[in-house]
Amino acid sequence: MPIRHSPYWLDRVPKARRPAFPRLRGALDTSVVIVGGGLTGCACAWSFAAAGVKVILLEAEAIGSGATAGGLGLVREDFDASFQETASAHGLRAARSLWQTMRRASLDFPAALRRLAVKCDLAPQDLLTVGRRDSQSSRSLQREYQSRRAAGLDNSWLKPAAVAREAAIESGGAIRTRGFSLDPYRACLGLASAAASRGAAIYERSPVRRVRAGRKHVEITTAAGTIRAEAVLIATAAPLPDLRALRRHLKALDSYAVVTESLPAAVRREVGGRANALRDTNVPAHLLRWIKEDRVLFSGADQPQLPDRTREKALIQRAGQLMYELSVLYPAISGLRPEWAWALTQYETVDRLPFVGLHRNFPRHLFAMGASRHGAGFPWLAARILLRQYQGEAGKGDDLFGFSRVL
Repeated sequence: MPIRHSPYWLDRVPKARRPAFPRLRGALDTSVVIVGGGLTGCACAWSFAAAGVKVILLEAEAIGSGATAGGLGLVREDFDASFQETASAHGLRAARSLWQTMRRASLDFPAALRRLAVKCDLAPQDLLTVGRRDSQSSRSLQREYQSRRAAGLDNSWLKPAAVAREAAIESGGAIRTRGFSLDPYRACLGLASAAASRGAAIYERSPVRRVRAGRKHVEITTAAGTIRAEAVLIATAAPLPDLRALRRHLKALDSYAVVTESLPAAVRREVGGRANALRDTNVPAHLLRWIKEDRVLFSGADQPQLPDRTREKALIQRAGQLMYELSVLYPAISGLRPEWAWALTQYETVDRLPFVGLHRNFPRHLFAMGASRHGAGFPWLAARILLRQYQGEAGKGDDLFGFSRVL
């Protein structure tokens, strides 16, 4: 069977069952325009619409078909960043506030999905950040754990023997954080449907060509329409011509993922309990999830963004690399084939933390950028922060997520 070069989450929903939204045509007026129809954009659309704000969402392709469909579907209580380094760069109080806010979002988002009756295979799943066996790697991870515990964060430490029992791998120990797993594409579609039911207007295949901010409004132009609004919310890291100045804050990386064929019974007996997702401390890091039908979702092999002409060849090579690295982690998996392989572009910020909020050089703009690495719960956090800022009711600590953190 040939490898399917499309995201697993997108491919498992037949095209006939995917919702369709119209293209934007003509001229419209609204309060807020959201650019980007992934999980972040749809979470923002629901939050703003539920608060009574008139909102229009624009997606360049199809709702949820980009970085969301290519994501791993983990709701994390921490960031894909070092707490210790964040505290060193921004202060202990700021780091503690950032991590505590993320943890609350990791609980609030699953609760909201249940409340909205979104069917997305939501289930509790811990994440183990596993250190290598060498003493330097183990000591570094233990220092990270100790810095979190000293700050009052509710993480736990697993000794190498406990990691071996739970995950059937040799290690120098692991940090356990709580979280959830879900189907990110279905979660996105559920939020889009909930937003539409609250009055949000959603348009697909309507890429934004121009954003112009004036003294009293902002004008957004697509191929076949224009919208005048009070504010524009940028919920995509894809390059927009009018936002080139923000490129210096973000570094584009191509990341890769594979989903294996179903594991035979003999292999399942060799890979442990499969209750936890796993993340290693390699650079770049790998992340492993056990998913339905006894399959493995394995991601990593990040590299600087490649030109379009070389991406197909790179995907084939990186898929093979990931399968080899997976077999090093679990030798019993050696010889199994990937059934899905795909690439997605992720954007890394200068301090590995996302940017959410205002920028002094872009009036009437709200931003949520660099979020894809931090799990499926971060879009919910971004939506709540941006709604408060739009309403002029910014909460304590909201400014820590903004560009002022590094400007």
